[in-house]
Amino acid sequence: MIGKYFVYGIKLNKNFSIQRQSYNLAAHKFSIIMLNTNIISVANSKETENLIILSRKDSLSWASKYLNATEISLLEKQVKEEAAYVMLNSAGRWIIVEFLSDKTDAALRAELMRRNAGSRISLLRSTKIESVTLLNEASENLGAAYVEGLALGNYKFTKYFKDSEKQASVFKTLQVVENTVSAVELEELKTVISTVCIVRNLVNEPVITLDAVQLGKEIELLGKESGYKSETFDKHQIEELGMGGLLAVNMGSKIPPTFNIMEWKPENAKNSKPLVLVGKGVVYDTGGLSLKPTPNSMDYMKCDMAGAAVVVGVLYLVAKLKLPLHVVGLVPATDNRPGENAYVPGDVIKMYSGSFVEVLNTDAEGRMILADALHYAKKYDPEFVFDFATLTGAAAVAIGPIASVIMGNVSDEIKHLVKNAGDNSYERVVEFPLWDEYGDEIKSDIADLKNVGGAFGGAITAGKFLEHFTDYPWMHFDIAGVAFSQKESNYKVKGGTGYGIRLMHHFLIDYLNKI
Repeated sequence: MIGKYFVYGIKLNKNFSIQRQSYNLAAHKFSIIMLNTNIISVANSKETENLIILSRKDSLSWASKYLNATEISLLEKQVKEEAAYVMLNSAGRWIIVEFLSDKTDAALRAELMRRNAGSRISLLRSTKIESVTLLNEASENLGAAYVEGLALGNYKFTKYFKDSEKQASVFKTLQVVENTVSAVELEELKTVISTVCIVRNLVNEPVITLDAVQLGKEIELLGKESGYKSETFDKHQIEELGMGGLLAVNMGSKIPPTFNIMEWKPENAKNSKPLVLVGKGVVYDTGGLSLKPTPNSMDYMKCDMAGAAVVVGVLYLVAKLKLPLHVVGLVPATDNRPGENAYVPGDVIKMYSGSFVEVLNTDAEGRMILADALHYAKKYDPEFVFDFATLTGAAAVAIGPIASVIMGNVSDEIKHLVKNAGDNSYERVVEFPLWDEYGDEIKSDIADLKNVGGAFGGAITAGKFLEHFTDYPWMHFDIAGVAFSQKESNYKVKGGTGYGIRLMHHFLIDYLNKI
């Protein structure tokens, strides 16, 4: 049939040639703030509402307020049988009693609340519960953790279903009684949850609708909504700067790269020098000419810009919360493809810093674009720099999907704050060393350095490569194992996890309290 058709971002013209079609994601149900759950603060619960009650197992004195004698007896029986929760249908309304863990570690207790809440989503959906009210009848307040787990567990990326409205979660509304989470605390929590959802959306979006150019547009859109300033350099500007790493990775693509700058600089900023965040924005990674296998590898590579998504998310978060911090975000963005002019193993690339890099593996592309951004960060005379990247499979192999790998030369105080924030958010981190010996692995015979090391310590040699382009306090977060999940796991749903936002929220609040 002659004519024009649009199929999932592919434009078929009348000669049936295939071209990529740019979309404004916000106009296609991307939604700047995509909360699958409407979270509302209420003064108290009503008799007709479905309830989730947080309780200790050894203190059920509250039960007579909501349950009859038969239901109380059943509840007590379930306690004796060590049930994690009890679900009752009381006079036509559902009541879920969620028991607190007896673990002594406070961070673990909060995490178990999140996991339990995320696991209850399947119950709410299967029983077609559209709304519940959360209240706390325990001496310890873990309501905020439960809200996080329930709302994040209710996340669904349904944009590409023909019947997307039917695919959406039946559970819509969470009402939170004020003595469970205060109205002020809940508003901040909602912003954090919204930001995690934004990051998940960005990571879940396929490259056919979120290429490097479109990512720049979304960064601008999110800045207008939240309040941070943004600027996007196009390919011509990147060429004028001489960002050889970013340009080299982009050589195999027909879509130009972008270099994106975000800045939140309130008048009441407490830091005299900015915190600079750098995010790897490889919107899709084929491996280039060092082609990846497809199963369990290339088929997930839309997530290779998760580091960029974290940086965008943090800038959005600090602007929405109006934190008194000067923060800059830098995102170099491109896809990595084996096009006819792609850079090849054996090439030597002149980087933005002036250093020359021998390319031995085109699949070690993230460090090439990050190196240019890390050198660019010097112009801000930063207090310190964090970079976030799905950089190496070696990091994922080393510690699995449990934590991210960190390394760098920031002060012990900053390291402590990061580790503490990771523990409290349960977005944990494990520090790897950056000993000089690892630098020997990336010495080149014909250039200043090469872009891969030997067979061992791959996550660290990648970090040593990045270190070469820094002259300021710096920490590298390799989030390759935690940014994308291939299976459902309570509130950490399948697909983009949004890892890093809750960690950075904890870190920034703690950092503000220190300066």
